[in-house]
Amino acid sequence: MQKTILIVDDSASIRQVARMTLTGKGYDVLDACDGLDALKKLDGKKVHLIISDLNMPNMDGLTLLARVKNEPAYRFTPFVMLTSESGENFMQQGKAQGAKAWMVKPFKPEQLLTTVARLLA
Repeated sequence: MQKTILIVDDSASIRQVARMTLTGKGYDVLDACDGLDALKKLDGKKVHLIISDLNMPNMDGLTLLARVKNEPAYRFTPFVMLTSESGENFMQQGKAQGAKAWMVKPFKPEQLLTTVARLLA
């Protein structure tokens, strides 16, 4: 079964690089430009993993993470923060809210694929 991953980032270039990297390995990819857009895309579809930026307009990544974890259909969906923020405070907040991994931009495609494979194994 093909796994579906939702990429949430306000940077179109980051979404494009992540999409190309993941589709090249056979994943189905949805994308959203911010947290509000992501919630619209999570309309009951089966999503196996969510990768989100932290700093975005309209709804940031930590708010999105909290909202996703309160949805019964997505409560156990692994969530990865992909952000330029590397501060310990942000990482602790993300972990406390249920983020399974924290990746710092810029990222290498191999790093993304390794993290995804580990969480979807």
